[in-house]
Amino acid sequence: MSLRDLYPVPDIDEHWTVPQGFDAVFDWRFDEGRDRLMHLYQKGKDMQWDAVNRIDWSQELDPENPMELPPEGNALYGTPLWERMSAKDRSELLRHSQAWNISQFLQGEQAALICAAKIVQQVPDLDSKFYASTQVMDEARHVEAYKKLLEKFGVAYPMTQPLGELVDQALRDSRWDMTYLAMQVVIEGLALAAFGTIRDLSQNPLARQVNAYVMEDEARHVTFGRLTLRDYYPELTQAERDEREEFLVEACYHMRDRFDGIEVYQALGLPMEECVNYAKESEVMQLYRSLLFQRIVPTVKDIGLWGERVRNAYEDMGVMHFAELDPDALNENDEQVARDIDARTAYVNAVAGQGAAAE
Repeated sequence: MSLRDLYPVPDIDEHWTVPQGFDAVFDWRFDEGRDRLMHLYQKGKDMQWDAVNRIDWSQELDPENPMELPPEGNALYGTPLWERMSAKDRSELLRHSQAWNISQFLQGEQAALICAAKIVQQVPDLDSKFYASTQVMDEARHVEAYKKLLEKFGVAYPMTQPLGELVDQALRDSRWDMTYLAMQVVIEGLALAAFGTIRDLSQNPLARQVNAYVMEDEARHVTFGRLTLRDYYPELTQAERDEREEFLVEACYHMRDRFDGIEVYQALGLPMEECVNYAKESEVMQLYRSLLFQRIVPTVKDIGLWGERVRNAYEDMGVMHFAELDPDALNENDEQVARDIDARTAYVNAVAGQGAAAE
C-alpha cells in the first residue's frame, strides 16, 4: 500500500529533493575509538530487532479512538465546537488527529534515516561512523513500523511545513555538527517526548508496543548526539557556539509554536482559525508543548550550549526545570519499559498457549 494514496491533501509530490554540499570524510586512523561511543555501538548491534516478528500486527486499532488515548488530550475537547459535533464527527477527529501525529513520526523517521546516512559520510571519527551506521538500520525499521501502523488508520498525512523546514536546514548545512544538533537533539528529542505520551497513555497494545520499541532505539540516538557534541563543542570559539545557540533557540520556538496540526482541520472542513485559537488556549495543549522539551533541555545543558540566550529562552518557555533531569536515567527507563512490555506479551502468549492446549 502507498501511504501517499491515503493523504487527504491534494497534489503531494512523490519525492522531495534537498540539494546538499559536504565532504565525505574517511578516517584512516582506525583507532580503538572512545569507550562510551564504542559501548553504544555495541549496544546498537546487540539491540537490533525485527519489526515484523517483535510486534503482533494482527492486533487492531479502535475504530472510534484508534490508540485509545484520553479524548481530553485532543486540542478541541470541551470546546463549543466539540460540543456541537456528533459522536461520529468526534471519532473522525480523533482518528485523523492521531493519524496526523503518527504520520509526523513516520516523516521524521525517514528524515532521521537520511540524516544518519549523512553523518556516516561526514563525521570525521570512525567510532561515530560505526554508531551512526546502526542508527541507519534503526531508522529504516522505524519507518517500516510506523508505515504498518498508519495503514491501520486508513489515513495518513505528509510532512508538515515546520518539520520540513527544520529537516531542510539539517540536511543543507555543510557542518556535520549542525546535522546532529537539528536531528539528534531537537527533532529526535521532541519525538522521544511525543512517543512517550502515547506509550504511557495509550490503552491500545499495538500503539504502545510500536512507540515503546521505537523509544528504546531513539534513546540511544539522542545519547549518541549528546556524547559526540559534548566532546566537540568545547573546541569551538565563542562566536561559533553563539551561532549554534541562536539556531537552537530559533528551532525550539519554531517547533513549539508552529507544530499545530492545521492539516487535520483543513481535511475535515473545520473552521481553521477557530480551531487554532482553541488549541492555543487549551491548557492541555500548553502542558503538552511544555512536556515536549523534557528530553531536549537536559541534553542541551549537557552538551554545553548553555549560554544566556538559551537559558532565557527556556525560562520564557517555562521548561527550565527540565534541566535537572538525568538523561541517562530517562534512557534507562525507556529501555526498561520496552523490556516490561516484552515480558508481558510473552506471559500473555504463554497463558493463551496453555489455554489452547487444554481445549
